[in-house]
Amino acid sequence: MAKRLQVILQDSEYREFQRMARSRHMSLAEWVRQALDAARRREPVGDVAKKLAAIRAAAAHNGPLSPDIDVMLAEIERGSLSDRSFG
Repeated sequence: MAKRLQVILQDSEYREFQRMARSRHMSLAEWVRQALDAARRREPVGDVAKKLAAIRAAAAHNGPLSPDIDVMLAEIERGSLSDRSFG
């Protein structure tokens, strides 16, 4: 079900928002809906402390180390050359 929202603005604010909406070829109502939607998406969802704890826990793990870049490139090259012999 849709709900109506009434917002009281100063004349100067109203004119500015109206100008912004027109510049995007939309009604003021649609501009306001999109602005509210964008503001809602910027708000963090969930407990910030829990998110930070999860990030800290993940950062504390010692994952596998990557080999030296020259070693990786040599292994890739060997693999790509060995694929050619099966073609």
